[in-house]
Parts: sequence; structure tokens; C-alpha cells
Amino acid sequence: MTVTEARRRMAAAPLMALFSHGFRPFFLFAGLWAVVAMLVWIAALDGARLPDGPLPIARWHAHEMIAGFIGAAIAGFLLTAVPNWTGRRGYAGAPLVLLAALYLAARLALLPGSPVAPPVAATIGLLPLPALLLTILPALIKAGSPRLFGPPALVLAFWAGDALMLAEIAGWTADTFATGQRLALNVALALVGLIGGRIVPSFTLNALRKTGRTPGSPRWPWIDRAGMVALGAVVVVDLIVPNSTISGAVATVAALLALARLVRWRGHETLGQPILWVLHLAYLLIPAALAVKAAFLLADAAWASAWLHLQASGAIALMILAVMTRATLGHTGRDLVAPRAAVVAYALVLGAALLRSFGGAVMPYPTALALAALAWIVAFGLFLFGFAPMLVAPAPRREGR
Repeated sequence: MTVTEARRRMAAAPLMALFSHGFRPFFLFAGLWAVVAMLVWIAALDGARLPDGPLPIARWHAHEMIAGFIGAAIAGFLLTAVPNWTGRRGYAGAPLVLLAALYLAARLALLPGSPVAPPVAATIGLLPLPALLLTILPALIKAGSPRLFGPPALVLAFWAGDALMLAEIAGWTADTFATGQRLALNVALALVGLIGGRIVPSFTLNALRKTGRTPGSPRWPWIDRAGMVALGAVVVVDLIVPNSTISGAVATVAALLALARLVRWRGHETLGQPILWVLHLAYLLIPAALAVKAAFLLADAAWASAWLHLQASGAIALMILAVMTRATLGHTGRDLVAPRAAVVAYALVLGAALLRSFGGAVMPYPTALALAALAWIVAFGLFLFGFAPMLVAPAPRREGR
């Protein structure tokens, strides 16, 4: 091999590694977009004259935090989980490049200043998730297990929320943006409940066994099923009678069941392992967000008016960060020990959610908003600083752990 060829291979290695496993490009995108989209939004709030795009800036912010940030995390998770569920080889190469290109095209088409007409931008924006589902569908069909279709079905419902948001902007429907936003965020919460309900107790049990503790099976397994039914009911009721007393009552039941699930998983025994306790903390924010929602809808509590932000930037975002850090460590062959920067990032995301949801009650609202944005940006900046090199570099050992 000549020196020139060796240099070319070295230059191409990060690109090859980036598209060698499904979690790599999409977790990197999720971290980058969490920072970039927030910076754009804060610039707009600070008076920056941003060029017009297909979406008004406030709606762009809401949409991109959902379809951009959460959507990228969902893609990274499914492309990594489906091979584990079905026993097929991981997704890599050209299919992964195509999915990443569609995701990037969607972000650029909807960006402030994009010259793309709203109907065309909306069409481009709606392409990535159907392409993702078509990519994983053959493996799910071949596996032949109906329970494997649960997460993809929820992702399809998440995409329906995205479609309702963009349909209004494109002029295809009227007054569907808010409905689509609620649907997408409620489905994302249900995904956190479903996936978290599988991985949190499983990872905790494995960790406790390694320390010599052998806890028995959690009591009352029916609570898990009831908890998921309740989260599903939240999705349906908020579609039919949003912001109603019925919605508040359903949120109350869902909060109690989510809390009942969590207390059975022995989270108090994971306090010495941040990579584990952050999963419990993220799951705890599900009943917390639902309880705050109930307080607002049932008691008209002014302090609870920003409950949707506790759901989005709290429960959903913290679970995303927890899963991205753990999966990146494990699937690149590293020890499952959260670096100190990751632990700080966990705390900052929690702080950002609390400031955004309740800060206005104890300090001037602009100050709370600025501090929440700063905490969010630093949190995902720390994720990128610590984990981007892992995502773009070849694994030190065999991937798939």
C-alpha cells in the first residue's frame, strides 16, 4: 500500500465508521440538532432578523424539536434495536446513507430562509420516517413476532402527528398543527413508557445480579400492561377532547400507574451507577409530567401551565439522552460507565426542563427561558464533546455489545 492510499483510507475511516451502525449517524444528528435548533430559536427570541422559511419561526422551533431532535433519536434507536430483536445484521452502508440524507434534506428544506415552497418542504419533511419503517419492515415480517410491531406502530402514529403539523403549513388542512404537536408528543411519551418499561427493569436487574443481589420478579405484573393502556388512553383522549376534564382524569390515572411501575424496579439501589439511575430518573418524569398536566386541567393551577414542556424537554429528552449515552458506550465496545461530562449533561437536561416548566413562577420569565436554553445547549454540547468522537471513530472492539 502506498502512502497516498494509506492516507486516503485514514481520511475515509470516520465516514465509514459513521455509517457502520444505525445509531451512529442518527445519535450524532440528534445531539447536533438539539444544539443548532435551540441556538436558532434563542437568536429569534433575542430579536435576530431571521429570513422567512416554510414555517413561522415559533412553529419551526416546535416542529424541529419534535421531528428533528426526537425523530433522529427514534431512528437511531430502531435501527439499532431491530437487529437485536430479529437476529439480522445491523443496518450499514448505502441504506443508512440514504436514510441520513433524507433526514438532512428534511431539516434543510424546512430551515428558516429555505426557498423551498411550503407544500414541497412539507413533502420532503415527511419522507424520513416512512423510509425508516420500510427499511426495518422486512426484518420484522421475517421474525414473525407480533409484539415486535408495537414500537414501529407507535412511530407511525408519531409520523401522523408530524403530518398534521406540516399539512397545515402546506395548506392541505386547516388548524391541525396543534393537534399534530400533541399527538406526536403523546406518542413519544408512550414510546418512552414502552421502551423504558422494557429496558429500565432489565438493565437494573442485570446490574444487581452482577453485584451479587438477586431480586425476585416484581409483583403485580398487570401494572405494566395497565400502565401502557393508560398511556395509550392519553394519546386517544387528547385527540378527541384535548385540554378537558376527561383528559386531566386520564392523565391522573396514567401518572399513578407509571409511578407504580417505577417503584417496583428498585431504582434506589442504582444510585452509585449514573448510567442506570438516569434511566429511572427519566422514567420518573413521566408520572411527574402527567401529574402536572392533571393539576393544570383539573385544578387550573397556573404554575402547571407549561406541563407540555416537562413532558417534552423532561421525560422524553432525558430518556433520549440516557439511551444515547448508554447505547453508544455499549455498542462501541466501551464499559457501561457514564463519563463525568455525561452525568453533568443529565443534570443539565433535568435543570432545563424544570426551568422551562416552572422557572417563570420564581423569576422573570425571560430569565428562566434563557437559563433553560443555556442548560439545554450545554448539556447536548457535552454529549457531542464526549460522544461524537465515539460515533465517528471505529470501535476499539467488536460492535454490537
